[in-house]
Amino acid sequence: MNVPVHIKSIPSNKKHLSDQMYITSLVALVAIGLFLIASLFVPNFFQFQNMLNLVTNNWAVISLGVGVSFLLVSGNFDLSVGGIVALSGVLSVWLAQSIGSPNALASGLGLPYWLALLGAFVGALAIGGLNALFVVKFRIPSIIVTLGTMMVARGIAQVITQGSQRNTNLPEEFGVLGNLKVFGTSMQFPVLFMALLLLLAILIERKMVFGRLTYWIGANPVASKLSGIDNAKHITCLYLFSAGIAGVVGILLSSEYQSGFSNRGLLMEFDALVIALLGGIAIAGGFGSVIGMFFGAIILAVVTSAATGLTLSPDWQYILKALAVFLAIVAQTWALARRNK
Repeated sequence: MNVPVHIKSIPSNKKHLSDQMYITSLVALVAIGLFLIASLFVPNFFQFQNMLNLVTNNWAVISLGVGVSFLLVSGNFDLSVGGIVALSGVLSVWLAQSIGSPNALASGLGLPYWLALLGAFVGALAIGGLNALFVVKFRIPSIIVTLGTMMVARGIAQVITQGSQRNTNLPEEFGVLGNLKVFGTSMQFPVLFMALLLLLAILIERKMVFGRLTYWIGANPVASKLSGIDNAKHITCLYLFSAGIAGVVGILLSSEYQSGFSNRGLLMEFDALVIALLGGIAIAGGFGSVIGMFFGAIILAVVTSAATGLTLSPDWQYILKALAVFLAIVAQTWALARRNK
């Protein structure tokens, strides 16, 4: 006798997208939506050239956002990048300036240009090493350490420039890197640097062990250490990586403007943090992506550009940035909670 067997269907909990990809897609849709909304209210906003400008005009902040994003994913902050931008730019000018001028701000060390760039880059790495030393060795919270080193870096830049800027007695080749056109187009070398950096970061994040280790450390540093991962070495590498990026950004900006200015990069550290948070990177670590950070930068660029187009004062732009970050964090938390019910 055959007994009929009733098999209950088991609902599938399989998700087509991971939580991380889900949030990244959500951020991308928000960026596109904001751009379309801004196009309705700001004259001439919906233009291809304006789309390009949203990226190219923010190459420095996006580049800094790469290093800041990796550190956030690992559960650490880096608020020193703005100070490093100022320091490396000022160092590149001071080291390359000719010696012997009666004007203190026009006289430097007279090093060959390539050696001046190397010295500026080493100065940036020194700040990154200092960050790693205090965070890893002395276990001081990274937000406190990097706030301190930001002020140290900018303070050194102000001492070298005497609170002003250095822009004379520079070699002819000093302005080449920052203004170099690539591939016979109007695109400048700094934008190419940003694009290559993004591609490298995505490769590290998705395809290399180094990227996976960053997520594991951020998600559970105790478990990662017990499983044999050298957390201290990895975080040190991340701080050097972030400082190196900031150093290059400072060098390129000083080359573009052919001057070393102690206030250059002011508040860039906060913009880099904002775009990372807007892009869905968890402030507690272990979650987020560089692609999300890029779309977070687009959101910030659209908000800032639209506010300028609507002739809002800079004071209101700061308020808009704060609201954007707050709403982004609340929306991401709500979306994940709703998705995982």
